[in-house]
Amino acid sequence: MWQYILKRFLLMFPTLIGVAAIIFLLLRVIPGDVVEAKYMSGEGQGMSNQVMAVERAKLGLDKPVWQQFGMWVWRLLHFDLGVSMWTGSPITEEIKLRFALSLQVALMATVVATVLAIPLGIIAALKQDTWVDYAVRVFSIAGLAMPSFWLGILMILGFLIIFKWVPPMVYTPFWVDPWQNMVQLIWPALAVGYRYSAVATRMTRSSMLEVLREDYIRTARAKGLWLKLILVRHALKNAMLPVVTVIGLEFAFLLGGLVVTEQVFNLNGLGLLFVQAIARRDYTLTQALVLLVASVFIFVNFVMDIMYAWLDPRIRHS
Repeated sequence: MWQYILKRFLLMFPTLIGVAAIIFLLLRVIPGDVVEAKYMSGEGQGMSNQVMAVERAKLGLDKPVWQQFGMWVWRLLHFDLGVSMWTGSPITEEIKLRFALSLQVALMATVVATVLAIPLGIIAALKQDTWVDYAVRVFSIAGLAMPSFWLGILMILGFLIIFKWVPPMVYTPFWVDPWQNMVQLIWPALAVGYRYSAVATRMTRSSMLEVLREDYIRTARAKGLWLKLILVRHALKNAMLPVVTVIGLEFAFLLGGLVVTEQVFNLNGLGLLFVQAIARRDYTLTQALVLLVASVFIFVNFVMDIMYAWLDPRIRHS
């Protein structure tokens, strides 16, 4: 088991290096840079070509691409993400509060989705083609068809019309005021978690149906084992493999993919920062954000690999 974990852990680093190289090169291929973006905005109106050349030299954009990449990687090895080319602020400070916000929403949404999806998926599989199964299917299809930001708008309008109340629109960190923080973030977490649970519910149902039709489940039933024991000890662990994949990948996506939902609830998270960094051609900030999200994806995949090995020992021995 430990050899399997070590092997998977070491595979994370080549992937990160590949992501870093690809995002660095892709940003340089796209026409324009941060100096031109400032020139096009009101901040840099009237900037001459000579001034633009001086600004590029200050930012190190006049150096060869391989040298820029080497300097960036050297800073990364010293855990230094650099400074934003647009604001001049340390990238760590730019990301820190927004990452905490997006991570909390993603974690809360994942908990909501898991609590909804796994029990509903199991019940729908056990009650196949009954009214319970149809009700769960309608619930999950509605979640797939309903964008989370639209559900968020309906929530806010419902609170305003029925209760004459809206959730707080100013973000309060959890360590400052836990109650105020939860009152604000529980609603986007529910809106996103419902959409997220719809995918996991359908995956759980289909996976459970497939497992329940296996010969070893029929044998266990023929032996007279309790249904609860069959589900917990035999069926559930084997059915969870694709469900764990869906939950893990969706969690990683939520960190940077909630731009519109964050705007509905007035949350200044990583999604909005992504859009701003790309629009401004802020190379250093965009690289740091992509690398951060890629690191989360890679780490989540690593955790999922370990869970696979725990759920199905054949994986680590193969």
